[in-house]
Amino acid sequence: MTGTDDAQRIADAVVAEAVSWIGTPYRHQGALKGVGCDCLGLVRGVWQAIYGRAAERPGHYAPDWAEAGGGDPLLDAARRHLLERADGAIMPGDVVLFRWRPHLPAKHCGIACAGGRFIHAYQGHAVLASPLAPQWRRRIAGVFAFPER
Repeated sequence: MTGTDDAQRIADAVVAEAVSWIGTPYRHQGALKGVGCDCLGLVRGVWQAIYGRAAERPGHYAPDWAEAGGGDPLLDAARRHLLERADGAIMPGDVVLFRWRPHLPAKHCGIACAGGRFIHAYQGHAVLASPLAPQWRRRIAGVFAFPER
C-alpha cells in the first residue's frame, strides 16, 4: 500500500466516522457520539475513533474563549496534530477551520465531505452536514488533513 492509498483510506474513514456523528446533540465541550459534542468535540471524537487515542485534551474552555483569550489556539492545535494543506484545497476528510472575522482567532471547525459539504456542530443544532457555501468559504482560516498513522 502506498502512502497515497493510506492517506485516502484514512480520509474515507474520517468521513464515514463523521457521518456517523450526524444527529448528535450540541453540547459545549462534549465529545461523545450520540450524547453530545461541540465542533471541537466532533473532530476530537473522530480522531479518537480513527487512531484509538486522544490527540490532546483541550482543558476547560468557555464559550467565548476565542474572544477572551490570546493567540490562535485552535489553529495552533491543528498545526500540531494535522497536516496543513498549503494550497488551501479542500478534500473529503479534511478538517476545515473558520474564523468569524479576519482579526479574530479561528473558532469553529468541521470535517469536509463529498458534494461541497462539511459536517460540524454548532450551538442550537445537532451535528449536521451543511453546504460549504460562500458565507462559510470566506471565513476559512485553514485546511488540514488527518495524518497517516
